[in-house]
Amino acid sequence: MRLAIGTGKYRGSRRRRAAGFTLAEVLAALLFLAIVIPAAVEVLHVASLAGEVAARKSEAARVADRVLSESIVTTNWSGRQSGTISEGILDFRWTVTSQNWSQMSPAQSASPLQLVTAQVTYSAQGKDYSVKMSTLASPVTTATGMGSQ
Repeated sequence: MRLAIGTGKYRGSRRRRAAGFTLAEVLAALLFLAIVIPAAVEVLHVASLAGEVAARKSEAARVADRVLSESIVTTNWSGRQSGTISEGILDFRWTVTSQNWSQMSPAQSASPLQLVTAQVTYSAQGKDYSVKMSTLASPVTTATGMGSQ
């Protein structure tokens, strides 16, 4: 038989004090979460925007390349042209402009070059972004036919 006079109450209260969190510890943890959670949400938002912009930028570059190539092949690049291309559910607005290429030597002035630029505008999460692609082109000259002899 064991006698436990006064020791049972002392042991139980000691266990209860060591088993839980104090109010100060809980408030400190809540303050930490109040700071960390909004920062983490903002980081996720920025990462999501960057990923979406990168994906659409690559698609816009493909559209700019296609529009620029079609303009050069069809020699349809004088002046200013614009339009819209739909790729799935996404719309890309494009503009093709041309201007004289002024960085030529006097010997090259007989056949002036044109700087042809395609600009494609797209939106990601409510903001507009654009991609520009340029190339040099020579105006179409009348070719003299070579006769057979």
